[in-house]
Amino acid sequence: MHPAVHLVAEHALQNLHVLLPALYVVLATVAHVHAPVKHSLLVVTVSWLLIWIPTIFRAGFWSGGSRGRKTASWLAGSFLALAQVCDRAASDKMGIWTTKGLLPALVVLLSENEFLSKHVALPSYSLLADASPDGGSNSEKRSHARSSRLLAVVTISASMVLASGFTLPSTWALGLSSVIFTAVGLILFESALKDSKDDSAGRRGLMSANGTFSRRGSLDSAQKELHLASLRDVAFVMVVLCGLATFLIEPAINPDAISWKPSYRHWGDNWRVYHYHKEVQQCLLMILVNSLLNIATFFQLWHQDAVLVSFLLLLAIICTRLISAISFSGVWFTIIFGSAAFLFIFNSPASASNVDIRSSIRFRRILLGVTAVSVCIMFMQYAFGAGRHTFTTHEITSFDALRPEYPYAPVPIDMSKGHPAHQLIKSAEKDFQAQLERQSKSLDGAVREYRRRNGIFPPPHFDKWYEFARRNGIQLIDEFDNINRSLLPFWAIKPSTIRQRVKNALGFQGNGLIGFMIRDGSIVKIEGGQEWQQQATAGMMKEFVQYLPNMDLAFNIHDEPRVVVPHDDLSILISKARDQSIPAAMKIISPRNSFSGRPADMNDGKRLEEAKTSRFNEFAHQQTWTNARMSCPANSPARILEDSTADNLTAYATEPLNYIYNYTAFTDICNSPSLAYTFGFFERPNAFNVIHELTPIFSQSKVSSFQDILYPSPWYWFGRVGYDKGRDTTWENKTNSLYWRGSTTGGFSRNGGWRRQHRQHIVRRFNALDRVKVLVRQGGEAGLEVREVGRKDYKKYVNIKFSHIGQCDPGDCDAQKEFFEVVERVDGQDAWWYKHLLDMDGNAFSGRFYAFLKSKSLTFKMALFQEWHQEWLKPWVHYVPLTLIGDEHLDLVRWFAGVEDASGAEDRENKGNGNSVGEKKAKEIAERSTEWADKVLRNVDFEAWFFRLLLEYGRIVDDDREVIGYPGP
Repeated sequence: MHPAVHLVAEHALQNLHVLLPALYVVLATVAHVHAPVKHSLLVVTVSWLLIWIPTIFRAGFWSGGSRGRKTASWLAGSFLALAQVCDRAASDKMGIWTTKGLLPALVVLLSENEFLSKHVALPSYSLLADASPDGGSNSEKRSHARSSRLLAVVTISASMVLASGFTLPSTWALGLSSVIFTAVGLILFESALKDSKDDSAGRRGLMSANGTFSRRGSLDSAQKELHLASLRDVAFVMVVLCGLATFLIEPAINPDAISWKPSYRHWGDNWRVYHYHKEVQQCLLMILVNSLLNIATFFQLWHQDAVLVSFLLLLAIICTRLISAISFSGVWFTIIFGSAAFLFIFNSPASASNVDIRSSIRFRRILLGVTAVSVCIMFMQYAFGAGRHTFTTHEITSFDALRPEYPYAPVPIDMSKGHPAHQLIKSAEKDFQAQLERQSKSLDGAVREYRRRNGIFPPPHFDKWYEFARRNGIQLIDEFDNINRSLLPFWAIKPSTIRQRVKNALGFQGNGLIGFMIRDGSIVKIEGGQEWQQQATAGMMKEFVQYLPNMDLAFNIHDEPRVVVPHDDLSILISKARDQSIPAAMKIISPRNSFSGRPADMNDGKRLEEAKTSRFNEFAHQQTWTNARMSCPANSPARILEDSTADNLTAYATEPLNYIYNYTAFTDICNSPSLAYTFGFFERPNAFNVIHELTPIFSQSKVSSFQDILYPSPWYWFGRVGYDKGRDTTWENKTNSLYWRGSTTGGFSRNGGWRRQHRQHIVRRFNALDRVKVLVRQGGEAGLEVREVGRKDYKKYVNIKFSHIGQCDPGDCDAQKEFFEVVERVDGQDAWWYKHLLDMDGNAFSGRFYAFLKSKSLTFKMALFQEWHQEWLKPWVHYVPLTLIGDEHLDLVRWFAGVEDASGAEDRENKGNGNSVGEKKAKEIAERSTEWADKVLRNVDFEAWFFRLLLEYGRIVDDDREVIGYPGP
């Protein structure tokens, strides 16, 4: 052996008492970080099997030790196996960790319990420093070294680090059971090893003729064999029990299962195969790590005791938690935990000097005080809701709507109360604050609120969804009414009919759909569409797909929506759902909290069954208003048979310049027949594949008359348009102007059709040279009147240009290039240099909206396309809504830019940093939108919404949908 290697090995053996615990913590941390939750029992079973087989050859299949040692070994293996089963049954690592802080306390209490030690043969507790050279223990030292206060500090500090935002009662019960089983298992394992030592001590070796011992070295060999026999018995029980649990609980590693993570990006088209290889690789690696960890546990219990092992195991879990979510409080309480644990395990006052004793006592008192103060601060922050946004406005009054002068006229507003925008902002702030305050605070409260709103129990696994939502800090726990409204008509159709329609839609290749097939808690097939959309949609499901039933899902690959049902049919469906299907489900007192198995009409998920015909009709590059409006009521303005009909401004607009007070009504196309000639989607959509029977098609956005099922766009989840915070600047540094750059998407232009499309309409109007009405102050804050001004006088406050002309016939493209001032393309991140940003629909929803909200600028938004976030993002609270007609556009730009001072004189050098109400509100809404976007526009927010949607849809397509649901905690 090389001298250097020999020297290293020698030092390692000399410091084994330090290296072994360090190695144990590292192995345990790696095992917890990378443990495959779905296959954790399989990993445990195989890792113990790799230990059991070699021990058979060394210690024999059965022999070794006394009956008491065998009993202790079998019981230790049983309890440790039950702990693993509890962890797997919870399927929630963070929830289980919440209870792990109790482990050292339980180990110490069980070890010191005289009744258990006497009748169950548990070893009595002894400290490392108390061990005498002959292996005994000094009871005097032990009595001095015990410290229930230090043990309490260890438990409290560890619990503070591991505490999760919410844990289900079932998870709490499983976690506590796991901790108890682990504690008992470790102590029994230690007991078996001590019994082995006692057994070997009774052996005297072989006596020679002269009365001396021969082969005294065989004593150590016999002792090691007994230790290995204990390890063999524990391993055998672990293999049997965990193997049985693996067969009953866990799914097999399925080569067809599909998932996606951002780390798979560089694998391109091979990401599905790579996922399977990655899963197998992870399991193999964890089998090796767990095998080494089991051996390290054995040596730790052999050379030390169960108390130290419990501290090391808890330290590894804390390290895992810090790796997954590091925070100041987590690091702080980890330091407290480490200090208390060190004192508890290694401090021996009886063997130290008087000075050391006084220093130790003083340090303990300081540690207790620091812990108490830290815990109080944490509870105070929780009690007072640290980080919650509060509105700066002091006088919040509701918006007062007056009676309109004539039918369909805008609603008058009391101008004496200030600018209409100010009144609408205050009203919206009040409503939003009330919405925040009434959110459910518990699972039971969420179930009761769900039943109050919908009349029936939540879908199966609602508790798992609630756990996911609370753990990830979902802000609006009750606001999912859009899901239930969009799925309501499907209650009137048999589940088998819905499944058949999905099968037919996916079976025809030209329908423009992505098919997802979910079987046994995994995505087993994806077909159609672009790779990035497949990946992002699968990625959004990966955290909860195991809770979904067997079902097929059809996702729209087009920007434009796909399903519009005639109003008569839709009315019948909704009436039947409300009068028959929902009341039938309401009669169930105790629903079954599980989905049904795979129905007979659903295949195994290995293929999409081909359909020979399609029920979709293609209308690309054709006018679509007639098709789009067919779901509107017959008496609505959109269905009036005259060619020219007034819009119903009463439903959504206020005088004098038609500011939006009801955004939902504004986006309802049934109120606005003028959209047929002003919105690109109705002029000539770039793509339009439509079906007129109710079919569950999942789309990223839609106009109000369509029955597509909205889901969070994978465009956002995938990060197709990002926000670079480093490129942004402070509000004071931004240019006081409304900014937009974009292309002529929104519709296909032919025969001059671009004049009837929304983007061209808005860009043309903002850059026109005509005169426009605005509100100006006359004689004080309340004195507002309408006045006509020239647009060119406010040109510096508007910077809206096309940077690309496309989606048009050559002649129409040339005409637009001549009509508009087309500028060079720019970097999208350049927008952050402007205080006010314009966002508007293109072919469908705008993919830049979330980036605008995250920025430090104020977002103005003109959109008819509805998205999933309708209940989470509020106009006048998080952005400024604009109409398509645009009478109010310039007035809002002026008001938020602070163009006029209180005297009415215009300040041409205004930077938007003044003290006017509009300037203050602009900055406030910009700051609020940034803060709110960081809370509700994260990937986990998309996943939580999608999770809830797919649980609701899973119930809809279940043959037992009227008798399944979550009954409550």
